[in-house]
Amino acid sequence: MPLSSSSSSSNSPTTPSTTSGMPQWFQHSITVTAPSRGCHLITGDVHKAIAQDLSRIKIGLCHLFVQHTSASLTINENADPDVRRDMEVALNKIVPATWNRDGTFRHTLEGDDDMPGHVKSSLMGVSLTIPIRNGRLALGTWQGIYLNEHRDQGGWGGGHARNIVITLQGMA
Repeated sequence: MPLSSSSSSSNSPTTPSTTSGMPQWFQHSITVTAPSRGCHLITGDVHKAIAQDLSRIKIGLCHLFVQHTSASLTINENADPDVRRDMEVALNKIVPATWNRDGTFRHTLEGDDDMPGHVKSSLMGVSLTIPIRNGRLALGTWQGIYLNEHRDQGGWGGGHARNIVITLQGMA
């Protein structure tokens, strides 16, 4: 299933430094809508949002941060979709939804997948830092950026729209 995304840029942080030798900072925000619970490849969405500014940086860092407590980011294989399916299966075995009903968790008002989603988010992490080399993300050949959606219901607001802040910093 395809993901849908939108992006925006904030004006002041995205203004590049015009002084030679000074670090450049850019910041973008994208909203990615995951069609379902699971691990979704978003490398293309990220690249589309940052391509113009990324090309200006010779050496630096790209930091991604998902602004949610039941979603996470990770880097993993980008070629075989079975990896994304297997990651979801493994996460469900590590933190089963049944813990919401057997007394393990107390925070259960938002559904069987809510507290397990919080735990998975903490285990996987809500941020990534990727090196920038010669205007490109220095990902390995088979590496891609995943948005991991840990909810079936998507929280109080419904849906699975997840906001990701992308900050680029580096030297030209």
